Amino acid sequence: MEAWHRNRLSARQAELVESWLPGVSFVADLSWNLLDTAVLEVADAADMQRRYVVKAAGPTNHHIGREIDAHESWISVWSGQNRAPKLVHADRSENILVTEYLQGSLVEGTEAEYAPGTYQQAGCLLRIFHEQTARTDVDYEARATGKALSWLERPHRISESRIARVRAILGAYRPKPVVLVPTHGDWQPRNWLMDGSELRVIDFGRYDFRPALTDLCRLAVQQWRSRSYLEAAFFEGYGTDFRDGDVWNVTLLREAVSTAAWAYQVGDRRFEAQGHRMLRDALGNFS
Repeated sequence: MEAWHRNRLSARQAELVESWLPGVSFVADLSWNLLDTAVLEVADAADMQRRYVVKAAGPTNHHIGREIDAHESWISVWSGQNRAPKLVHADRSENILVTEYLQGSLVEGTEAEYAPGTYQQAGCLLRIFHEQTARTDVDYEARATGKALSWLERPHRISESRIARVRAILGAYRPKPVVLVPTHGDWQPRNWLMDGSELRVIDFGRYDFRPALTDLCRLAVQQWRSRSYLEAAFFEGYGTDFRDGDVWNVTLLREAVSTAAWAYQVGDRRFEAQGHRMLRDALGNFS
């Protein structure tokens, strides 16, 4: 079995894949290699053109569980249109799942990353996902703020002056009830595929119920930052700019803190630099 899974899976995880897909063969390792999540493209023994994606992680990794939750609840609104992969097999106890392989090329790093049509489709797809259900949560904002502050208690390279400003702003923030919807959690071109002219969606390891505006954070601090035409195209697809000013600014600040601290802890220097830029920009909203 080692020949196909390249030691990226535990023995039990490999056994499960063999039982689900007898004679499966390795095609490519698609892992990001920042966490212990393995992402493997494999081929069916009877039909080498039929591909699957195996995702697996260690027992303390919660992303696989979130992805299974997403597939078992709300992703069908996309997968039914072949805009997201379909779940084939999953085992929560072993932290592993198998989906159908979705054709397409990653949008990140291609011309499509800066094409308005990509964002118009992204807006349409996200609205469909968000509109499936909603619930009001009176405690979400307090929990999110507490979580952001907890990042400051862990190792990071955020300056003392910025820490003081973050604590002052979040300490003065008075949370209000917010509406939660199904969110992707990492809505950006690195998790989009383009097949011809059709946009598709992958990677649901950060799926959860959150305010809809949280799905805009990655785009706002990256692709939209100096390209307002992409932002306009997105909201043309989504239908409306639904961001609440106060909640939006606090959300960006919390996101910046967690990005800078998390990236430092996993050793992603490029993402850490982005986190510090995000923090500078987010603090600027409170000047």
